[in-house]
Amino acid sequence: MISRETIDEIKNRLDIYDVVSDFVSLKKSGQNYKGLSPFNNEKTPSFFVVPAKGIFKDFSSGKGGDAFTFVMEHEKLSYTEAIRYLAKKYGIEIKEDHRSFETQEQQSERDSLYIFMNFAKEFYQNKLLHTDEGRSIGLSYFRERGFNDRTIEKFELGYALDGWENFSKEAIAKGYNQTLLEKTGLVVKKEDGSSYDRFRGRVIFPVHGLAGKVVAFGARMLGKDKNQPKYINSPETDIYHKSDVLYGLYQAKNAIRQHDVCYLVEGYTDVISMHQADVENVVASSGTALTENQIKLICRFTENITVLFDGDTAGIKAALRGIDMILRGGLNVRVLLFPDGEDPDSFSRKVGTAGFQKYLKEHTQDFVSFKAGLYAKEAAGDPLRKAESIKEIVSSIALIPDPIKRSVYIQETSTLLKISEQVLLAELNKVLIQERRKNEKEKLRAQDVSEPLVPIEDIGSPFKADPLSQIYYQEQETIRLLLNYADQDVEGYKLADFIVHELDDVEFTNEVFKEIYVQFKSAAGRQQPITSQFFLNQENDALKAAVSNLITTRYDISPHWKDKYHIFVPQEKDVLNEMALANVLRLKFRIVQKMMEDNLQQIKQAEEAGNWELLERTLETQTGLKKAESELAGSLGIVIAK
Repeated sequence: MISRETIDEIKNRLDIYDVVSDFVSLKKSGQNYKGLSPFNNEKTPSFFVVPAKGIFKDFSSGKGGDAFTFVMEHEKLSYTEAIRYLAKKYGIEIKEDHRSFETQEQQSERDSLYIFMNFAKEFYQNKLLHTDEGRSIGLSYFRERGFNDRTIEKFELGYALDGWENFSKEAIAKGYNQTLLEKTGLVVKKEDGSSYDRFRGRVIFPVHGLAGKVVAFGARMLGKDKNQPKYINSPETDIYHKSDVLYGLYQAKNAIRQHDVCYLVEGYTDVISMHQADVENVVASSGTALTENQIKLICRFTENITVLFDGDTAGIKAALRGIDMILRGGLNVRVLLFPDGEDPDSFSRKVGTAGFQKYLKEHTQDFVSFKAGLYAKEAAGDPLRKAESIKEIVSSIALIPDPIKRSVYIQETSTLLKISEQVLLAELNKVLIQERRKNEKEKLRAQDVSEPLVPIEDIGSPFKADPLSQIYYQEQETIRLLLNYADQDVEGYKLADFIVHELDDVEFTNEVFKEIYVQFKSAAGRQQPITSQFFLNQENDALKAAVSNLITTRYDISPHWKDKYHIFVPQEKDVLNEMALANVLRLKFRIVQKMMEDNLQQIKQAEEAGNWELLERTLETQTGLKKAESELAGSLGIVIAK
């Protein structure tokens, strides 16, 4: 177990803004920060970080908690692994209780995969730098590409020796079992039960997750064997899904945020060469087709993507499909085309750092200009092909979710192609209508026709709220008031003392709320007040999520209302007396209503059983409950049915 001293030191050192901003681009919002949810696909930011309280709250997914919770949720780590991650981030030495030291076999399978991938990375690095074969073949290749020692270390490049079992033999000698080797995909099992190393005689490119952990590898062949693919990659595992990972994003995320643009290239060496040219805000789709999840990853750090195309026609055609997907994701797309036969790797080495950066600056263009120029060459002298090209451009513009951006691009297309804006708008509307009809058909197709239709007599029938749900909301409000205003004065008491006194005989139904309330009640009895931070320091994830939800406000009232427009909106603390009293009364009111509903069931059962003694008692109880309901309703100003 990691010592409490280490955990406390991490808590004292960490800054939740610093932790979360490694994964999400955050913008100032009042005293807090907000950004797009890393857990859900959304267009409008609903993810908040509250530095003053050390918490985050994601309103789209419902997740919330402290920095430990965020790392656990985002990286799918255990509590212990989250501690280790944060300790490494802040350079804190981990002190362990050796009485409960966890051996490798006791690690969870997911943790074991991460540990083993790190071992593999170090193995390949060692073979690159400290073996004759690695230096003469692998290191020589990297040197030919112009990679210096700093770059090789930054991307943790390596080399796999040319042998069938070099890697697997050393892994087993270090105590890793055969099953784990096969689960990572680094060792391939044959039908006869024997196995061999996946990577042999190749340079190795580790693929990192957003937290910097190695999740997979890419390997490039150096020979000219036509029977072998040029690149082979790790298969998908529990920790690696290729559609969710972008090569170089871990190394690029801060630069992307700083420059507010992400360059998108195709391969590993393209990314590394651009870093060598001091262009660090670059990622690669690693030779696979761009996916929606990869676009969402970029969207966390910037809304601007510049796609870099190789100078060959096949590469351009393939990348155009990616542009449409980026547009559909709501991002701004620009394009850069290298000279024919060049790619980012070869061109950066050809013109040098200064020339490469100058080329990027001078040759980037918006996607409409790029497409218009591309199709103009193809359609030269062919009116029909030109018409088709215009339709393709309009189809791409139709993918943009923002109507204002669509309008701007239509105007630009009209100017570039010398065609009426009204004609383009008519074509755009036709595409949008077709797309909407298509979506509606798909929705109808997806509906479960086996679901019974709602009976006609049920349509428009009055809605009756579930009493348990009503109690839940009032319990939630009670806890929210305690967490935010426990030490504020109410009716001559501290709010915590007032609520505990008024609800002395009430038992909460929700287990999380009950646990929080019991803690407040116990603290009030000891006259030792507690705050929301007390709960955030506990290791109960459900409790921390509930607390972070209840102490985070999604909206702030603009100061201009009062200062500029002289509109006064009372703050909660200004009307806390009324709120606290009303909440206590409402909770009691809902509890009484629930008791009445339960008692009605007993009355019905007594009637059916002919138990007249029980029936008389339950009727008397119902009369008393009805009277209590009427008195509480009167205090609250609620009109109830007689």
